[in-house]
Amino acid sequence: MRGGRHVAAVTDASFDLAAGECLALVGESGCGKSVLASALLGLLPANAATAGAALLPGGTDLATADERLLARTVRGRRIGLVPQSPAAHLTPVRTVRSQLEETVRELTQRPRRELRAAGEVAAARASFPAGHLDRHPHQLSGGLAQRAATALALIGDAPLLLADEPTIGLDRALVDRTADELRRTVDEGRALLLITHDLAAAARIADRVAVMYAGRIVEIADAAGFFGEPGPRHPYARGLLDALPERSFRPIPGMPPELGDLPAGCAFAARCDRADDRCGSQPRFDGRVACHHAYAEDSSRA
Repeated sequence: MRGGRHVAAVTDASFDLAAGECLALVGESGCGKSVLASALLGLLPANAATAGAALLPGGTDLATADERLLARTVRGRRIGLVPQSPAAHLTPVRTVRSQLEETVRELTQRPRRELRAAGEVAAARASFPAGHLDRHPHQLSGGLAQRAATALALIGDAPLLLADEPTIGLDRALVDRTADELRRTVDEGRALLLITHDLAAAARIADRVAVMYAGRIVEIADAAGFFGEPGPRHPYARGLLDALPERSFRPIPGMPPELGDLPAGCAFAARCDRADDRCGSQPRFDGRVACHHAYAEDSSRA
């Protein structure tokens, strides 16, 4: 709820994620990506409401789990989180080293004599420099804080890793290094939900791509076909790729609609050069794409 009215921040989001797979969730700011991540971990504001199911292997439903269950058995143990705002997740009065060692002790039950070395190994996995381990969060740059949060998320080797903008604030070399470390966790058999604006990072490590617009998933595709041939089917997804400097460098015209004032039909119609009368109704997501024009090219080639 916002300003006394209900806002549907995420609607009809449906996807699966297998062990050993990375799904990249992409889209412009404000489309609902981080809200979805917060919902999965029970971190929404108290006035938020959810419906539906989010099932972990074994049947645990994240949508209905209470705080006690989430805090004791899910967060850190079954789902590792790389947060979008790492400073809010780091304890300000404790050094990075002490936070890493405490997390190692809590999640792995290592003896005290092994904590220092294990904390340094955790830092190295996220490219966090050993010379900064004894600093407090306020002494870190945004990029260093992000790497500290990534190191904490990787400690428990949780079977599902949820990374919300894990490369924000990093230079290109560190983006690639962080992406490669996340990919390594996937290749070891973990599942990764990567929420990102960085399409280059997504192309580097994702197996599949889900595109979100105005609170809805509008396309899910294999990464190889999405970034290569035949490319995306949804006009918005094509626009995201065309806006990249290494492609057409052509921005999508207009602005996304406010989530509290969505049109009755396709939310992208006002920005789409293919919009017609059909777009006055909400397109159905068929598991691949939600667009009235998605298969028009297929029909013309038939």
